[in-house]
Amino acid sequence: MNEHPANRQHRPTRRQLTADDWADAALKALGERGLAGVAVEPLATRLGTTKGSFYWHFANRDALVAAALARWEEVSTERIITATEAAEPDPGARLAALLRGATALAAENPLEVRLLSAADHPVVAAALARVTERRVAYMTHLFELLGFPRAQARRRGFLAYTSYVGHAQLTHAIPGAVPAGPAYLEETVAALLRR
Repeated sequence: MNEHPANRQHRPTRRQLTADDWADAALKALGERGLAGVAVEPLATRLGTTKGSFYWHFANRDALVAAALARWEEVSTERIITATEAAEPDPGARLAALLRGATALAAENPLEVRLLSAADHPVVAAALARVTERRVAYMTHLFELLGFPRAQARRRGFLAYTSYVGHAQLTHAIPGAVPAGPAYLEETVAALLRR
């Protein structure tokens, strides 16, 4: 049966979804419900499309998870490093701004905590390993710019990163356990920078 032309004019046109649209929706679902929340049908409903759109971009759910994690790496690590580099010339101020921003974001969005809890999934584990290494390497670089020897800079980079991860975990697991307000974070940064 052919559709009447007048009906075609009033039907809203759907935007063509991209793989990034699917990856972003998967990341949002992952942050809300963990890895189990990344399911094709609910994501298609959320995006206002069909499963056919999913299969146009991805062979299977694991491919979507991998794309979502690649998107997370780009948005939550590479873009933040690039923005931090562009915004602040002083490495100490860069480190403080990075920790402030990352800690605030982790308090608002449980995505990284959910990813850590899914570390037994091989694709998630690989992404977590890459992101951890990249973030620690960047903080190590900042500590080196501040004059710390390489080995000490690396230890401080790990200490800064584990402080961030622990803060994120506790903020979501036990609300109120981590001191609120900027003073706590400023003391943490000061301790990391102390010689």
